[in-house]
Parts: sequence; structure tokens; C-alpha cells
Amino acid sequence: MENRRLVVAREDEQDDRMKTFIFKGEGHTLGNALRTLILKNPDVIFCGYTIPHPSENKLHLRIETKEMAAVDALREGLEQLQSLSDHVLETFETAVSDFKSKQMEV
Repeated sequence: MENRRLVVAREDEQDDRMKTFIFKGEGHTLGNALRTLILKNPDVIFCGYTIPHPSENKLHLRIETKEMAAVDALREGLEQLQSLSDHVLETFETAVSDFKSKQMEV
């Protein structure tokens, strides 16, 4: 699997609508979040993930779509996850700042 963090399993698979992606160094946190977001895409037929073995630090994510390329569905899911994470971080930092300001007033 070289040093890349993301590879495509069986890259010789002819159909671009069905791919399995292997994430090195990832687990259930990323797998469940990505699966949930990717399944919201109406073009996605199937999205699921497995952790092959607890001692292996990698995640297999399978995506099957109607028309679009599976890699495009993955890219959209990753972009949505990044946007969601940015929003959660911004909301959290604002709440902490507001809390600290109110503590100073007391």
C-alpha cells in the first residue's frame, strides 16, 4: 500500500461506479461519518465500510452509484465532512468564547 493514505482496491475494476477505497490510519470515526454523508447523495446505491481486522489500522470504504463515478461521490462526501467539521469547530469556539466572556462578567 506504499506510503499513500488512500488507495483504490482493485484499480483494474472496469466500472468507475463501483469502487473500494482503502484509507490507511483511519477507523470507525471517519468510516461512519463518511458513510452517513455519502448515503445522502441520491445517486449512491450503496456505501458501507469495514475495518478488516482490529490490529490493522485501515478502513475499507465501498461505494456503488447509479451514474456518477464512485470517486466523485467520495470527493463530495469528503468535502461535506470538511464543511461540517469547520462549522462544528466554529460553533464550538464561539460558544467557548461566549462562556468565557460571561464568566468574566460574574
